[in-house]
Amino acid sequence: MSSIHRIVLAVLIAFASATALAQQAQPQTAYEPSVGQEGKDVVWVPTPQSLVNKMLDMAKATPADFLMDLGSGDGRTVITAAKRGIRAMGVEYNPDMVALSKRNAEKEGVTSRATFVKQDLFETDFSKATVITMFLLPDINLRLRPKILNLKPGTRIVSNTFTMGEWQADETANADNGCDSSWCTALLWIVPAKVAGSYKTSQGEVTLKQEFQMLTGTLRADGKALALKGKVKGEEISFTAGGKQYAGKLKGKELELQPVTSRGLRG
Repeated sequence: MSSIHRIVLAVLIAFASATALAQQAQPQTAYEPSVGQEGKDVVWVPTPQSLVNKMLDMAKATPADFLMDLGSGDGRTVITAAKRGIRAMGVEYNPDMVALSKRNAEKEGVTSRATFVKQDLFETDFSKATVITMFLLPDINLRLRPKILNLKPGTRIVSNTFTMGEWQADETANADNGCDSSWCTALLWIVPAKVAGSYKTSQGEVTLKQEFQMLTGTLRADGKALALKGKVKGEEISFTAGGKQYAGKLKGKELELQPVTSRGLRG
């Protein structure tokens, strides 16, 4: 190698080293998400804080719960839950959002209760959750619906704005204040027990047909077949038949059923 080539090579090496050092010295720009940015299945739009509060209130979430937020974005729902003493996990596909959420949780001092994972929603195990929150599109809700319906009865599901198709919400409410966007409605579902079937009870033979949480069927007693209509909320069953109200609970394969008076259940 000639002396000229050696000089040129030395200059290039020195320049490359100086450039690398300069880049290391420059502060890294913190990641900032933008409203409407594309994700794996949805675009990101943050849930207004007032609606986050409403969703947690509707779910009656307490420190006894384990909450999972599906598509957790910047982590605000998980962090808000953690501030209430609730163990919460955010599931998010965008790794930059996961990192941002972890930084936000650290700033708020809730890292012991707020965790975040980069994961595909459709490959995530929800079985340990007692509360699930989400702000997903209707078609994604429908794809997740079979999995949700197989969760433990009584699990509370709260969605920002979007529905579950024919599965009607048990409760719908708007944010109390501080919400002036299009995303101000919360919908609550309580996963119903699977109760369809026929049962011999102290009140007669009960046949239940079930569509999500809604019940129809018959109560056969005293030689009469009375049409019934009611609802299952978690594991609690209630219906009317022949102008009377009944309430009960499925225990194993037995339906414990009692008539309801104006003072409550007859003991």
